[in-house]
Amino acid sequence: MKIGICGICGRMGQEILSIAARRGHTLAAAFDAPSAPMFGKKAGELIRNDEISAVIEEMSPEGVARCEVVVDFSSPKATMKLLGLCVKEKKPLVVGTTGLSDSERAEIESAGAVIPVLLSPNMSVGVNLLFKLTEIASAALTTGFDVEIFEAHHRLKKDAPSGTAKKLLEIVKASNSALSSAQEISGREGVPGERTDNEIGIFAMRGGDIVGEHTVFYVGMGERIELTHRASNRSILASGAVRAMEWLGGRLPGSYNMFDVLGFK
Repeated sequence: MKIGICGICGRMGQEILSIAARRGHTLAAAFDAPSAPMFGKKAGELIRNDEISAVIEEMSPEGVARCEVVVDFSSPKATMKLLGLCVKEKKPLVVGTTGLSDSERAEIESAGAVIPVLLSPNMSVGVNLLFKLTEIASAALTTGFDVEIFEAHHRLKKDAPSGTAKKLLEIVKASNSALSSAQEISGREGVPGERTDNEIGIFAMRGGDIVGEHTVFYVGMGERIELTHRASNRSILASGAVRAMEWLGGRLPGSYNMFDVLGFK
């Protein structure tokens, strides 16, 4: 396919470019901010591939029009601008940007009335299996278990909790009616009192070069269940994003997620 990548100078953008090139896709548009260190240069230089001639540029209607599908790992502001261009040009869009507000997420999903759009905070196949297992466990363990969520990422990550942790929280609340309005606790100190039944802890750790770790704890009296995913490199996220891009191309308009790509019900 002829693809576009927004946020191409970032770590995820480069990983996606590398995998997409190996899978035979053509880079039709390379988008990033003018402040990006490689702006104005050939995108192939990012991965030392002289065959990739697309120049890194600001996003534009003309650039989007060249693409059969666009994948985005940029910033919320850039994502929303790109969304408008994709809607205008009727181009499928895969969004992996994190840190989006509820209203921004809603706007992205509503664009599914016009274009195929896929939004996921984490496109790793393993993480999406974790999402499914969390859905199953939360529906089964509705009484007698306290739920806590932990995530860890590298020291350069800007948002917290991670988009993946927020998605896990969303799944827990949607799958367990007893916790649908639970208070979200991001820290405990001093004398907060006994833990209540109507709270979910969600905690973030930052340090070093941790690619990503997520655990959902179901803690009962006498037993504990832990669902954990650990990423050891960023390529699993990029591979999932390329898989999502390949799946989305040619689809009818709609709002999709990785469960659709993986065939989960």
